[in-house]
Amino acid sequence: MIRSVPELRTRVDELRNGARRTVALVSTSGSLHDGHAELIRHARRRADAVVVSIYVNPLRFRTAAEYETYPRRLDEDLELLDQLGVDAVFVPEGDELLAAAEDAGTTVAELGGEHAHFARAEHLDGVLRVEAALLRAVEPDVAVYGMRDAQRVFLVRRLVARLGLRVSVDAVETVRSLDDLPISTRVGLLDAADRDAAAKLPQALDAALASAEHGVESCLAAAQQVLSGDGRISTEYLAVVDPRTFLPVAPDHCGPGLALAAIEVGGHRFVDNAELELGGERSAAPRPWTSGRHRDDETRRRSLLAALAEASPRRAAAPVA
Repeated sequence: MIRSVPELRTRVDELRNGARRTVALVSTSGSLHDGHAELIRHARRRADAVVVSIYVNPLRFRTAAEYETYPRRLDEDLELLDQLGVDAVFVPEGDELLAAAEDAGTTVAELGGEHAHFARAEHLDGVLRVEAALLRAVEPDVAVYGMRDAQRVFLVRRLVARLGLRVSVDAVETVRSLDDLPISTRVGLLDAADRDAAAKLPQALDAALASAEHGVESCLAAAQQVLSGDGRISTEYLAVVDPRTFLPVAPDHCGPGLALAAIEVGGHRFVDNAELELGGERSAAPRPWTSGRHRDDETRRRSLLAALAEASPRRAAAPVA
């Protein structure tokens, strides 16, 4: 376990100078679950060595109490990472990582003022500050993120381009539970009633998918009807954006779209998304629970991931096995 940035850089240099020449980074907040394991497996296929960071970023929480009560299971996490064959685990101490993240150019507004509409921009600003510090410290060939938080993936790509980093940003499909809810640490904090309420998030997106042929307004209305029927749910945002720009689509838009939703249940925030084909043929039936939304539509899935992958400088990385 590595505790400081200088120690981390030394370890990465050792990996690069040995047989493991390419490096992938998976940044986490700990309390690891199946979703993290899938990111790490993908990272292993993409690079010779895998570095995982565990850091509970105080800037991403709304209150000090929320930060203090966030689950921390370091011993269990280290055991899982050992089983997955991770080459280096970075668990920074104190404020070193935040101090390294003070540079300008890492806020939503600085990355693109047109995206100031993003909900909880201050939350994303905190995420981006730490991601920038990690990317600079590791200098990975590949950085791996989950598609569950599509806004984060989009903004990290912008960040990489803004900072001139030679890193490929990979987006991995969302891993889901049997009720279709994306697996996350916060899901485990819900009681049974709140869990049932949270499961309406993917149900709302499925309703949007079913209405896609009728256009944007029908999509949003169908999704909102599912969410508004449960008093335990507070909707933070619900939007349909262009996956290439993440700007809201026009009311008469026909073609690819990405439905984004965030809700709060039991004091915890949950996000999800679904790709749409607006104004076209009705979307296919929901995909198997273990994969991303509509995995059966492989062409549409690949088109979405390609649209998210804005052009940016890349290092050569090991091919996907």
